[in-house]
Amino acid sequence: MQTDSYRHKGMRRALVKQLHDKGIRDKSVLAAIESVPRHYFFDKAFLEQAYQDKAFPIGEGQTISQPYTVAFQTELLQLKPTDKVLEIGTGSGYQCTVLLQLTQHVYTIEYNKPLYDKARLFFRKHGLKPHTFHGDGSMGLPAHAPYDKIIVTAGAPVVPKELLRQLNIGGTLVIPVGDEKTQKMLRITRVADNEFTKEEFSNFKFVPLLGKSGWSGGA
Repeated sequence: MQTDSYRHKGMRRALVKQLHDKGIRDKSVLAAIESVPRHYFFDKAFLEQAYQDKAFPIGEGQTISQPYTVAFQTELLQLKPTDKVLEIGTGSGYQCTVLLQLTQHVYTIEYNKPLYDKARLFFRKHGLKPHTFHGDGSMGLPAHAPYDKIIVTAGAPVVPKELLRQLNIGGTLVIPVGDEKTQKMLRITRVADNEFTKEEFSNFKFVPLLGKSGWSGGA
């Protein structure tokens, strides 16, 4: 069983200070990052990398997101404890675990079956209880809609219309959209049935969103 030592906690505090210095101001988001042992998502040989503000490969052509990116997207969501959240792209499970520190109502879907299986095992092992699904996240999860917040952790070529349909009125979608090299972070809020507002933020680089409304076009 992995341990969360005083040293690990010290490394997390240093990481949180770094994120604050980079502009993350939401105290609940910083507290969530500080409470999640990121080294649990790494092989023991890579402990030093676990608390660097960098993305890191997790296999299957995917990465565990850079802590700053996780914090930035989570801050944009402006989560409340009662919010029902859909995460597109479970990946390693790190972003999902951060979300669970802020609301217990998290639904997460992963396209890649080996990563899905690995994340489910992780959640079970650590007593975490998100609602996990394997499938095409670019189409959302209509069976459990609507959602107060939707977060997409992969770069999309367009904003999938299915995700907009699955938002509550007043709900928010945070999604990186662009080409395969760089994406602009967007925050889209549903203000009425057929009315949405869009805010644009910094550029990021994510792995591509796969699926019908993603880069593979359903292939």
